[in-house]
Amino acid sequence: MPSQIRHGLMAKKVGMTRIFNDNGQHVPVTVLQVEGAQVVANRTAEKDGYTAIQVGTFTKKAQRVSKPELGHFRKAGVEPKQKLVEFRVTPENLVAPGTELKVDHFTSGQLVDVRGTTKGRGFTGVMVRWNFGGGRASHGNSVSHRSHGSTGQRQDPGRVFKNKKMAGHYGNETATTHNLEVVRVDADKGLILLKGSVPGAKGGFVMVRDAAKTKSAKVMK
Repeated sequence: MPSQIRHGLMAKKVGMTRIFNDNGQHVPVTVLQVEGAQVVANRTAEKDGYTAIQVGTFTKKAQRVSKPELGHFRKAGVEPKQKLVEFRVTPENLVAPGTELKVDHFTSGQLVDVRGTTKGRGFTGVMVRWNFGGGRASHGNSVSHRSHGSTGQRQDPGRVFKNKKMAGHYGNETATTHNLEVVRVDADKGLILLKGSVPGAKGGFVMVRDAAKTKSAKVMK
């Protein structure tokens, strides 16, 4: 765990593409967009019991915001935001409300963690949800080719254990992808290009912050 913890950014997933590095090799990247990111509020240990900053991103029409929320934004001197999220930080990394945040908060080559909501797949069978192999294709198998088979034992214990892998709702869960490399940062367009994929669909919001579980993670100045 680094001695200093910086805030992150809330970004919108634009999609995936590829770029070419100096050696002519193509690198698959996910494009994230940051627009109108500002600090809305601070959380301090004296008042709230923990230290964090509240960040809002992407502007929202005032008539679409409730009066309490509108007062909260006016107190910080910022326009209403579509998304609000808190980032835990160390006290020395608190940022004054109203401060505008840019994508150059991250640098090329840095490792980051990205948290988002995965795509919802609805009610899904065990072969897709848990990668089960399925039943036999022949030799007496009738209408059970993709079923999960037995789920329990006999009279003892006489029940199905909790957390048994079965068919059910798949996706639409919070997931974090660790140690993604920042390939490129475009401060003029507000874009961050990350190597590989991130959770969620196009147009979804993700949280990007410094990588926490890597020995090579350094606190960026």
